[in-house]
Amino acid sequence: MSSGFRLLTTPLLLWSFLSLSLLSSASIINHAAGSRLLLRAVNSGGDQPDFAVDLNATNFDAVLKDTPATFAIVEFFAHWCPACRNYKPQYEKVARLFNGANAVHPGIILMTRVDCANKINTNLCDKFSISHYPTLFWGPPSKFVGGSWNGKDEKSKIVSIEDGRTSDRLLKWINTQLGSSYKLEDEKYENDELLQSNFSDPGQIARAVYDVEEATSLAFDIILENKMIKQETRATLIKFMQLMTAHHPSRRCRRGSADILVNFDDLYPSNILSPSEKNNTQHGGLTKFEICGKEVPRGYWMFCRGSKNGTRGFSCGLWVLLHSLSVRVENEESQMAFTSICDFIHKFFACEECSQHFYNMCSRVSTPFTTTRDFVLWLWTAHNEVNERLKSTEALYSTGDPKFPKAIWPSRHLCPECYTTARDGDWDREEVYKFLGRYYGQMLVSLYVEKEKSLFGQAQMKIRAVSEDLIQSTNALVVPVGAAVGIAVASCLFGALACFWRSQQKNRKPRRNWS
Repeated sequence: MSSGFRLLTTPLLLWSFLSLSLLSSASIINHAAGSRLLLRAVNSGGDQPDFAVDLNATNFDAVLKDTPATFAIVEFFAHWCPACRNYKPQYEKVARLFNGANAVHPGIILMTRVDCANKINTNLCDKFSISHYPTLFWGPPSKFVGGSWNGKDEKSKIVSIEDGRTSDRLLKWINTQLGSSYKLEDEKYENDELLQSNFSDPGQIARAVYDVEEATSLAFDIILENKMIKQETRATLIKFMQLMTAHHPSRRCRRGSADILVNFDDLYPSNILSPSEKNNTQHGGLTKFEICGKEVPRGYWMFCRGSKNGTRGFSCGLWVLLHSLSVRVENEESQMAFTSICDFIHKFFACEECSQHFYNMCSRVSTPFTTTRDFVLWLWTAHNEVNERLKSTEALYSTGDPKFPKAIWPSRHLCPECYTTARDGDWDREEVYKFLGRYYGQMLVSLYVEKEKSLFGQAQMKIRAVSEDLIQSTNALVVPVGAAVGIAVASCLFGALACFWRSQQKNRKPRRNWS
């Protein structure tokens, strides 16, 4: 019976493995290639940085999958081509506006290039039917992931740019597509009329997930630079990182936090973090860990971008992080999350006055939180209290952002149902709680959801393509994709049945002492 059972299950298990392998090959993306590289200028070794991002077959899908940009331009060129070398300065003039840490208009277009003369890119260039250089394509980044172009599909979201041979003509083409009025002379913080206001457009919160990643990375940079991990602060940091591992809105930051926690005792053992030790050699230990992945940008704020230098940015990103954590905790975690956030801000936020004011608000809470709702509403109230305090100070010293003045939040435009009367401050707290859950919960991560749906559809198409290639290149028995999935599921069931059957057989044998 045992041999017969194995004969039955083994072929099915092998087929299951093959089916799952095909699925994995369609969806695995090399994150180690530095997917956030797209947000930083690539230094070519000269005095002037390259703002367009160099891609190749190993990182093409990963970079385009993870970009926060709405659109992408891919230039296919050959390094030996004189016309391509002459075109590069023209392309870079436009890329300066959209790429890099000091981008004038960040998060709109990712401008990239692929060298088809590099043999590693031969198949990639063939997929896009490259017949001359340079060739430029435009489209949503997700459409390039695992995609192709042959010029015949009228419904394709990837479009060939036929009139972009100079920087002026390329930018004019972009403005026509977007209905914008960007200029090559545009400079950062000098285009308030072009700055999208997050107060007027609730959908802008979706872009804040990238600001939360930057704020998280910057916070830990500050902790390391100021050597703030000490014996008396160690437990506080661990508790906050446990909270982030479970509830941070960014997958990258959750993975990075978990990775650091696993190695924390080795990096910062409690017995060497004594107050008397002046030169703690262990403070460089975390530098090899990127809490939100490699190459997280600096100064590339999107949702939290101010209309002038020195405003918003990090403080805004940190507030979004705290709100996003609050709406994700369970009822029984609410008090733990409250104490973790309060202690973290008190001990690790480098602005002493801000830190003390926040901790004073925490100290006024006399009853432990038992529900997520109460914790979420407390943090919302605390944020409005901070806004009220800073509003008068910024007005006195003219230090505020004129486009984003401190105000009671949410506005009536964002949440009209949050107000019970025409007078400001008359809140329907239940509606406020619902709004905060949507705003910092579902809407904040909506870009992730959209990309997952898009990439899942592309993976399905790639599986079909792989299946068709296998059918055409072999004389093997043809099995429809639906049948293959059914067989894979059946094989898993048979595998589970086999494990159960074997466990029953073992239970019939006399117990052995395995010590």
